[in-house]
Amino acid sequence: MAQQLEKELDFTLAFERTAQKFKALADPKRLELLKLICEKGSVCVCDLVEEMDMPQSKLSYHLKILLNAELLTKETKGTWSYYALNNPEIKRLIAADICRLIDPSCRTH
Repeated sequence: MAQQLEKELDFTLAFERTAQKFKALADPKRLELLKLICEKGSVCVCDLVEEMDMPQSKLSYHLKILLNAELLTKETKGTWSYYALNNPEIKRLIAADICRLIDPSCRTH
């Protein structure tokens, strides 16, 4: 009985985690942001503000959603945070046609 409950909890957590990832991808601005980060490699939020034509606070909000969904990685250098695609997670999660929207060289299989 306890083993069955533990298995159900594992599935519930996996479903919630997967839903979080797809919710992060369901926004056109976040898809655009992923593509831009892919083109630039590792990038600071301050470098994205002008290109995304979005206030830094709103951009940071979108980056946080993508980071929480494990679609981005974050590296802190001094006082600056740099974001990059979490390529293995993106390739694992999404179909090839969506992946190529973000990164034309994407190969999922």
